[in-house]
Amino acid sequence: MAQDPEELFEVDSDVPDLTGAVLLHHFEGFMDAGSAGGTLAEHLLEAHEHRVVARFDVDDLMDYRARRPSMTYATDRWEHYDAPELVVHLLHDAVGSPFLLLTGPEPDRRWEAVTQAVIALVERWGVRLAVGFHGLPMGVPHTRELTVISHATRPELVVERSPFNRVQVPGNLGALVELRMGEAGLDAMGFAAYVPHYLAQGSYPAAALNLLRSVAKATGLALSGDALVESARRTDAEIARQVAESSEVAQVVEALERQYDAFTQASENLLVGEDESLPSADELGAEFERFLAEQQRD
Repeated sequence: MAQDPEELFEVDSDVPDLTGAVLLHHFEGFMDAGSAGGTLAEHLLEAHEHRVVARFDVDDLMDYRARRPSMTYATDRWEHYDAPELVVHLLHDAVGSPFLLLTGPEPDRRWEAVTQAVIALVERWGVRLAVGFHGLPMGVPHTRELTVISHATRPELVVERSPFNRVQVPGNLGALVELRMGEAGLDAMGFAAYVPHYLAQGSYPAAALNLLRSVAKATGLALSGDALVESARRTDAEIARQVAESSEVAQVVEALERQYDAFTQASENLLVGEDESLPSADELGAEFERFLAEQQRD
């Protein structure tokens, strides 16, 4: 017999009315280039007062031998166990509007049950929208404006369209939550921030800042980004220093800049104003052939 999804979590007895609130979520373990999603989640918890209002039973969801939690040994005894937590935090934005943040390690087991548990919480609290976010490694230079793409359960919710058409990728819990919420008639969306592939393994605050701005615009939340702005400034300055000191890295960045600029120029040439006629199929084909030829020369 299937377990009641509500048995997977415990809810605080003193939760205020959350009707119309937004649920943000980020699960550690899936692809997160530049730690963009993780950095944003940490920033929100540091910038806003918060408390836990729901806690999942991770003991039934985690494979501890695959991801062993840290323990601290001090001289002659075990002092601390860093227990994994999958929890829902209650926060308030700059104008006092409540919102929720679900964070923690992506469970190793029972994804469908966890997804139904999240939906149960969404319905219990009257959440109007769930939003996920992470970083996506791309062949783009850090010296150009970086894109944030979005996807959603309804076309009306999509704010930045993806360049991808149809592609199969490894599954992740955040995507499954969005899929199942859409099937249940609930609103959900996700953001992926472009991160230059050569910066994907470290922390890249600029991508987290882009995610914050996209989330704030889509949800209407008043989210402060001052700390991320300063962190991004320091990181960008360090990246510029390292690029200047390495001709090899500089060549990689310059090649990506040429590729990015050629693609952008080709895209802009295909855009038309309201009073202009659409290009013909032959004109479109010729434009793309020219663009591809330039990439082959590069």
